[in-house]
Amino acid sequence: METKKNLPDIRKTIVLNAPIEKVWKAAATSEGIASWWMPNNFEPIIGREFILHAAQFGDSPCKVTEINSPNLVVFNWGKDWHLTFELKKLEDQKTEFTLIHSGWDTEKVTEFGQPHPVVRSIMEGGWEKLIKEKLPAYIGG
Repeated sequence: METKKNLPDIRKTIVLNAPIEKVWKAAATSEGIASWWMPNNFEPIIGREFILHAAQFGDSPCKVTEINSPNLVVFNWGKDWHLTFELKKLEDQKTEFTLIHSGWDTEKVTEFGQPHPVVRSIMEGGWEKLIKEKLPAYIGG
């Protein structure tokens, strides 16, 4: 069955002590994304192709698939992955930010020949640090 090959999505949620407009700039601008994740030439336009500069792994092609300001950014990353940034306005000028990294498959390998299960386990820890430490440090909340 198809579903048995799929690995669970990586999901990370944090409540940031910042208004949604400020968090949106961190999630939906090239400068914002570069400040807590990696350099890129992202533009929040559906269908726009862009590059994530992934240091030793080289450049990863991406394509914006959904934008709903100020609540949602979705893009394809490389050949298999999908990234979603969900923003939800909370009371007291706070924002809930959720990252969803999907497209994991036990039988696939990355463009660099690494098996998805191995990379997923590394990225689980990487996203934890990015979402729980780097993003709040950049936003100041």
